[in-house]
Amino acid sequence: MSLGFEDEFDYLDDESLDESTVDAPSIKGSSDKEVEQKETEEKKAVEKKAEEEKIKEEEAKQNKEPEKEYDSTIFVVKVTTNKEDKALEMVADKVKKKKVGIYALARPHGIRGYIFLESPDRENAEEAAYNLPYVKGILPTQVSYEEIRQMVEPVASEVNIEKNDVIEMISEPFKKEKAKVVRVDKVKGEVVVSLLNAAVPIPVTVKLDNVRVIRREELEE
Repeated sequence: MSLGFEDEFDYLDDESLDESTVDAPSIKGSSDKEVEQKETEEKKAVEKKAEEEKIKEEEAKQNKEPEKEYDSTIFVVKVTTNKEDKALEMVADKVKKKKVGIYALARPHGIRGYIFLESPDRENAEEAAYNLPYVKGILPTQVSYEEIRQMVEPVASEVNIEKNDVIEMISEPFKKEKAKVVRVDKVKGEVVVSLLNAAVPIPVTVKLDNVRVIRREELEE
């Protein structure tokens, strides 16, 4: 029996070969590559931003001032003028022997008639300063560290002193003595001088902030 034309191509109507059931292979074109490249760039940008934020956080932690370990108050102690160092020694000695609750003592250079005392309360401050030679009492007004920061913290300044300059001592034990500069060590902040009124010229090393330069004309006068 011969097959008719329609019978010969009946298999084309088979449901198993329906176009809807066949998955055609996808071919990536240039648009897909651009999308991938864009996603990669965005990912790198996000990672870079996260790294920058992490660095900023670490820097902020390093620059953050440490939290105070205890509460304290700074009191101003009135002392005999020109006896500030002696008064400070008296208070420090009593604090050590009596174990008074004092955190710190300071005698800023250039401040006459006063010293500073850091204590948890006025009771401890008064106990440390009570009935001591050269100590006259504690002022009623308290101060903050910010108010006296410039007095107690060293400030870097340009050193205007050279070899062979004539200087005057402004602190003990050679206060008001005149000397000639032998050597200047700006790194250590020290100067080596030779006392002019000494029988034997002995080199003396002092801090730069403990001397002041005198014009030679003033010395000769």
